[in-house]
Amino acid sequence: MKLQSLECAVWEITLGCNLKCSHCGSSAGKKRENELTTLESIEICEQLADLNCANVALMGGEPFLKKGWEKIAQCIVDLGMKLNIVSNGFILDQHLEELIRLQPTVVGISLDGLRKTHDAIRGMKGSFDQVVNAINLLRKNNIQTTVISTVSKINFEELSKIQKFIFNKGINWQIQIAAPFGNFTKEDMLSYEEFYAVGLLIAAWRAKHHFQNMPVIGAHCMGYHSEIMENFVWDGCTAGRTTIGITCEGNVVGCLAMGNDRLIEGNLREQSLEAIWNNRDAFSYNRKFSSKKLGDYCTNCEFGENCKGGCNSMSLSTTNKFHNDPFCFHRIEREIIKK
Repeated sequence: MKLQSLECAVWEITLGCNLKCSHCGSSAGKKRENELTTLESIEICEQLADLNCANVALMGGEPFLKKGWEKIAQCIVDLGMKLNIVSNGFILDQHLEELIRLQPTVVGISLDGLRKTHDAIRGMKGSFDQVVNAINLLRKNNIQTTVISTVSKINFEELSKIQKFIFNKGINWQIQIAAPFGNFTKEDMLSYEEFYAVGLLIAAWRAKHHFQNMPVIGAHCMGYHSEIMENFVWDGCTAGRTTIGITCEGNVVGCLAMGNDRLIEGNLREQSLEAIWNNRDAFSYNRKFSSKKLGDYCTNCEFGENCKGGCNSMSLSTTNKFHNDPFCFHRIEREIIKK
């Protein structure tokens, strides 16, 4: 297989966090004892640039709790890569001057409901007010902002309220589905019908408001070959193909959402990123994909060869198999909605 270019690295620079979110896949909270130093992190930035990585997303935990985060971010910018930051927004106001100086491509801010619901999900009273303040500060200073909402049974009925809250504020909106790993349990997962209803809402909002007026997207876990989300293009999980995840200890994985302590391809304290990326036996679940590897939900699907079984994070967390994502709009339309 010919290796594709590395387009994006999602980097969990710390697992230290000031909140305890009910859907956190990394079970963040306490900083790990062996997290990468600032110097080690800068060396990794240089290795990413040497591989012509286009985008680097810094996240956590809460990235602003990482000592030296701004030096890592500055290095990314200086090396010509696009800087993205994902934050819970709670202490963003304390780092606004650095953000104005860095001018990241986008800052993602988590918003999972209005005050009562958001505070409950985030495990901290006052977190909603801090998020709203963070969004207002980012927009006031013309920093591109994406609101990220993670949907479960807990906040499913508040999506329309979030939509009204952020409408016409010049904010992108990314909707993603909570998957059962880390802190999150299957009991609070959306049903297939609820999952599909989220897609219907996204399609309706796009049709009514036009994408340029309210840019709303379903994340990589949504929309495969659907009749209602026609503009969604999906040619399979990108983990190890065009994207990687880097953990706070320097482990390299295909995707952090598949678990930051599993499917480790190497450690950057022991190997160079180039050696890990160019190892043709690495990320074999995707790089050596064939239709024979499709799971039961996908094996007879007409789109299986191209789709490659959907999101591997959702597939693993719900079926313990690769290439077998049951949360598939095409499957739901074919097997459930049209029955």
